[in-house]
Amino acid sequence: MDESLKQTPLNARHKSLNARMGPFGGWDMPIQYAGIIAEHGWCRQRAALFDICHMGEFLFEGDLNAHGLEELFSFSVATIPLGRSRYGFLLNDRGGIIDDLIVFRLTESSAMIVVNAATIASDFSVIASRLRGGSFRDITDETGKLDVQGPLARQVLVDTIGGQVAELAYFRSIPMEILGCQALVSRTGYTGELGFEIFLPSARVGELWDLLLRDQRVRPAGLGARDLLRLELGYSLYGHDIDESITPLEAGLEMFVNFDKDFVGRDALLAQREQGLSRCKVAFRVEGRRSPRQHYDIHCCGQVVGSVTSGVFSPMLGCGIGLGLVRPEAAGIGTRLTIGHERVSMEAVVCELPFYGKGSLRE
Repeated sequence: MDESLKQTPLNARHKSLNARMGPFGGWDMPIQYAGIIAEHGWCRQRAALFDICHMGEFLFEGDLNAHGLEELFSFSVATIPLGRSRYGFLLNDRGGIIDDLIVFRLTESSAMIVVNAATIASDFSVIASRLRGGSFRDITDETGKLDVQGPLARQVLVDTIGGQVAELAYFRSIPMEILGCQALVSRTGYTGELGFEIFLPSARVGELWDLLLRDQRVRPAGLGARDLLRLELGYSLYGHDIDESITPLEAGLEMFVNFDKDFVGRDALLAQREQGLSRCKVAFRVEGRRSPRQHYDIHCCGQVVGSVTSGVFSPMLGCGIGLGLVRPEAAGIGTRLTIGHERVSMEAVVCELPFYGKGSLRE
């Protein structure tokens, strides 16, 4: 193992389960246990358990408006009702996505910001530099995070940690006592299935992991299955489909931008919207079982019009699927594309998202 990689509190447990480990965002993470396809299927049918302790968590306490938190993101924090959360972006002054994140409104004057693993240090630095006061702390090391995802997730958690979970609505969260310590349980996720994210002290996350895996309805799943699950919904992955050089408008994520408020990058996005996009997000299905890969060229009418940002073979659709950035004239639904790389060539057609929309997410 690369000694420079960070380890989650569950690292030894993953290795005891014979997980295949690999680097992700600077962390040594489980890629798969029984196999990516098997873990994907278990999540779609039952309940999968993911170690997400590599994600970053920041805690802000203060006046949301006076101390500048309200101006930081592409969405309003002040209008998030208590006990709810909101997804959106931290942008640079060019409108590029420094990170995509979720903010949880804890109290009138406090919020938890959950960020991607690879961007923890840079996100913290950017946010801290833009705040005008209040308390702002990186609580990543002291915070553990487990995701339970799948159509049986609700019943598993009701049986394991209590009935309060049963009434939790989508994108809402509740504080709970779990294993004798304070925790936050949120009905959120990244799989398209009914799911919950559990934040608790990192020192206790191993106990909860063990407790959940005693349930025969639950099996561990790695980042390979997580990537496959998210792509079947068309969800963006930071470092692939979005980054600092890509704006929310180009990424097809304008719905998460509130132009009625001030935020860093707003003027650049308004200008881009006025001028028109030179590239935009596209979703496509491959005619066959081959998997498109990041950086493969996308051709239309004999010309290179863009490149693939994410691609996999979808077990639910039985074909290759992918996302990319292309010139707008090649993004119309039904447009014929050719995906090429060196000696690889596959025919594809532009389609609507989600690729797979029959999950239990809203149940």
